[in-house]
Amino acid sequence: MDIFSDLMMGLSIAITPINLAYLLVGAMVGMIVGVIPGFGPSAGLAILLPLTFGMDPVGAIVMLAAIYYGAMYGGTITSILLNTPGESATVASTFDGYPLAKQGRAGPALVMQAVASFVGGTVGVILITILAPMFSQVSRSFGPPEYFLLAMMGMLTLIVMIGANWKLGVISALIGFALGTVGVDLETGQSRYTFGSAELIGGIYFIPIAIGLFGLGELLYAFYTGMHRTGSGGLVQYDKESRFWPTAQDFISTRWTMVRGSILGFVVGVIPGAGATIASLMAYSTERSLSKNPENFGKGEMAGLVAPETANNAASSGAMIPLLTLGIPGSASTAVLLAAFLLWGLRPGPLFMGQNPELAWGLIASMYLGNMVLLAISIFAIPLFVQIIKVPYRILGPCIVVICALGTFTVHASFVEMWLMVAAGIVGFFMRLYGFSPAALVLALVLGPLAEEALRQTMTISRGSFGIFLDRPASVWIIIVTIALLIILPLIGRIGARAKANKATGH
Repeated sequence: MDIFSDLMMGLSIAITPINLAYLLVGAMVGMIVGVIPGFGPSAGLAILLPLTFGMDPVGAIVMLAAIYYGAMYGGTITSILLNTPGESATVASTFDGYPLAKQGRAGPALVMQAVASFVGGTVGVILITILAPMFSQVSRSFGPPEYFLLAMMGMLTLIVMIGANWKLGVISALIGFALGTVGVDLETGQSRYTFGSAELIGGIYFIPIAIGLFGLGELLYAFYTGMHRTGSGGLVQYDKESRFWPTAQDFISTRWTMVRGSILGFVVGVIPGAGATIASLMAYSTERSLSKNPENFGKGEMAGLVAPETANNAASSGAMIPLLTLGIPGSASTAVLLAAFLLWGLRPGPLFMGQNPELAWGLIASMYLGNMVLLAISIFAIPLFVQIIKVPYRILGPCIVVICALGTFTVHASFVEMWLMVAAGIVGFFMRLYGFSPAALVLALVLGPLAEEALRQTMTISRGSFGIFLDRPASVWIIIVTIALLIILPLIGRIGARAKANKATGH
């Protein structure tokens, strides 16, 4: 009953007119961000985070969370119509979404992806409602040793999931850790790597780096790959006169697909570093292996679209559990959300839900409403989003550059941070070009200072002995889980790679 009363309290906060307005704006912006090819929730959150300064913390977090999971909805529109995933989590949706559109079933495919996203997102939020208080209770016994190990778990699992380029992932993470050391050493009071700049004494701020890597860097990469030369030529024309609604058979044949995808996606989403991309590829591979007609996958099978859609939206919900209860972001997007919490002096962790029930439960309740709003927007605003897809990059690109510049400058009105953003954009472009991981860099930049602080506190408590990590039961369990994940996650990565290979070979 406590969970129910807390949820009702959160709902009373979420349905206030101002928070509903923020929710609606966030959902619309998130879908638009998802529709822009090559971008995604990380870029959208990083670019738009400065615009929330001065807002009420509850409204700002509600809006940013709506942008986060709204981008998951929007990213599939380009996957279906352009065979171009809006972001990495919707790659698997191209496997059968685009073939469905080429068969003249673009309308039913778009509606089914909206329904599947709604089911996955809603199941994920229900599981958050049930499990988040339990996670919070368990994690209250955690101290600095456990927080250091959790931060390392998030980084190691992300690096392992990068797959064949894990060495490049390690280098990316090390760059992020190095940037996190800039500023004043809190223990000794000495300046580190500031090069005499007063503006770097407080450290390298997260926002300009994130905006540069995900906003400007992605834009430069899009231009490099020639996306600015592609108008709507590759677009499957959406015909409003053709059948719009899916058939009853579409719903009946995919009902268990939605259940499996939702549960699988949520479980994978809770694992720090795994994320929605892996969840969607796993769900697609699992559904194909369970199908009576696996040869139809890749040729326009509705289950092949529904499975990854439910999984990636459930995973985006699952990623909120370690963020809220442990203060550990499991992906680049939740790292940006963590930065948003820290901006308002809020520290997610074991005590967060108890000390900030209005914000925590208001956020969870808003996710129920957000999924309903996004379902309606996804279905009835399809013609609008088709027009957005047709906007050429020569118009879209300059607009994004201006937003990146304004978003960075409004934080501290600092020209040093403007140059940092530009430098991060150039670095982000080369990282994408040569296979490095901007996500690993961002996570390390966020987790690095937290891990350093936790490690120093641990060493103070233990008087320099690393044996403390084996003396505490919670630490031992975290080490065991981390080792298990490092063994299991590469197998999961191979499943995803096999799904891509099967799609490429037509098997």
